[in-house]
Amino acid sequence: MLVAFSVAPSGTGRKDASVHDAVAAAVRIVRESGLPNRTTSMFTEIEGEWDEVFAVVKEATEVVADYGSRVSLVLKADIRPGWTNELEGKVDRLEAVIENDG
Repeated sequence: MLVAFSVAPSGTGRKDASVHDAVAAAVRIVRESGLPNRTTSMFTEIEGEWDEVFAVVKEATEVVADYGSRVSLVLKADIRPGWTNELEGKVDRLEAVIENDG
């Protein structure tokens, strides 16, 4: 399964409203998990089996809770049994179609 998620605190008390320290802590958890992952400007994507992926999302969410009085979690999952390496595979297939259309 692929999971794209974004987690951030609110109520940080910071004048600039920045959440980069909290997001960095969450991304560290994801990277240390050893699961395939990618972080973009808006989401972190992680790939693996249901229980292992959601354990990482839970831990990342818990670490963000240390940075504010509330936590916001946005999550989207692509559950496709029997498929692996889809973090890259989905994008590769998309790019192939785009190249063939031109």
